Amino acid sequence: MSAFLVLVALLFTAPAHAAKDPVYTGFFSSVAVGGYDPVAYFTEGRPVEGSDDFETDHEGYTYRFSSQANLDAFIAEPEAYLPQYGGYCAWAVAQGTTASTNPHNWSIVDGKLYLNYDDAVQARWEKDIPGNISKADTNWPRVLN
Repeated sequence: MSAFLVLVALLFTAPAHAAKDPVYTGFFSSVAVGGYDPVAYFTEGRPVEGSDDFETDHEGYTYRFSSQANLDAFIAEPEAYLPQYGGYCAWAVAQGTTASTNPHNWSIVDGKLYLNYDDAVQARWEKDIPGNISKADTNWPRVLN
């Protein structure tokens, strides 16, 4: 086998027990929360797209913001704004797995941001938010393995 084919095989072969990234970013990206401003959920009560004009790196992931004020708030206290479970679907984590999220499916509970996969999953999440949080807290971060 040529050296090129060996290199290609190594690049595209994942270890059998590779853990998922602790922050959901989608494929081939380091941008968290789908590029949406995590602070805006708290300050504007809605998802707002971030801008690459206002972005920062936090623990190896890129977070984007809609304003300098939101960027500054995040830098001052990132833990206050980071989505729970690394931005993976909160309902999925409660079920013992992971799933992607849609920035438009969200809720703030007790001052924490939770994201979900879609409208149907969010409806399931909302049927028992305290129970789902309890289960997800128990499952996190074990579900990454």
